[in-house]
Amino acid sequence: MSVPIAPSLGNKPKIRLTRGSGFREVERLIRTHRLHTVCGEARCPNIYECWEQRTATLMILGSVCTRACGFCSVKTGRPGKVDSQEPQRVLAVVRELKLRHVVLTSVDRDDLQADYGAAHWAKTIRTLHEGVPNCTVEVLTPDFRGYRPALEMVFSARPEVFGHNLECVERISRRVRPQSNWQRSLDVLEEAAAWGLITKTGIMLGLGEQEEEVVATMQAAREVGVRVFTIGQYLQPAKHLLPVQRYVPPEEFQHYRKIGLTLGFEVVESGPLVRSSYHAGEQIQHLRNTQ
Repeated sequence: MSVPIAPSLGNKPKIRLTRGSGFREVERLIRTHRLHTVCGEARCPNIYECWEQRTATLMILGSVCTRACGFCSVKTGRPGKVDSQEPQRVLAVVRELKLRHVVLTSVDRDDLQADYGAAHWAKTIRTLHEGVPNCTVEVLTPDFRGYRPALEMVFSARPEVFGHNLECVERISRRVRPQSNWQRSLDVLEEAAAWGLITKTGIMLGLGEQEEEVVATMQAAREVGVRVFTIGQYLQPAKHLLPVQRYVPPEEFQHYRKIGLTLGFEVVESGPLVRSSYHAGEQIQHLRNTQ
């Protein structure tokens, strides 16, 4: 049975706005150390909840992306030079927040044609492993254009969790991510799993997908070794970006969660406000406890 794709704009998720001491502390540290977060740059709906709990997804390699995805509010343009001191500033924030799990992401850096930023990624992961050995590192990376030496630089740094998002079902991928390739993303996940890394991916709903396509996407990810799958509602972050075609009801998210667990995923986060790094610390703890 297909999920109808005609616009249905009920069930819009509500966001709790809380600016307590935790939120202000994270905000201060990010500003002091001149870092960026995907929470702010991509207008994540969970920024208030997560920052209040003193967690944030740190974004390396600047705040300007070389791609222009139809769902993303991160600025597109010509990025600046790579800041060689950034890994140390990331380390300082992680230490001050006393994090036990940190999530790193980055913009796409197609301008860095030697390695697409992979060496900087690897340096940041190793800096955290050496500087805060009790803190686990989760990465949510670009596809590095599928360039194997770049991927292996990141794999060899051994992040505890390797994440790369498929973002949507294959049929609509070119519209959602015109400068990316859905199959290439799936290949990146397969290579990460082959290296023995805990591998994670996610998609958004509300962009015109059908139920059988969502299930097929989950099956494809599981078949290449992905262990953690996230599903969230697409929310249009700016007027010039893709419109929401449908707000998916909570019970449908739970339906997909049950399917994902049946397919063999060890963790399935599925809900209207779920994003890639939502409850990431709890996920890694669960995975370690079940090994």
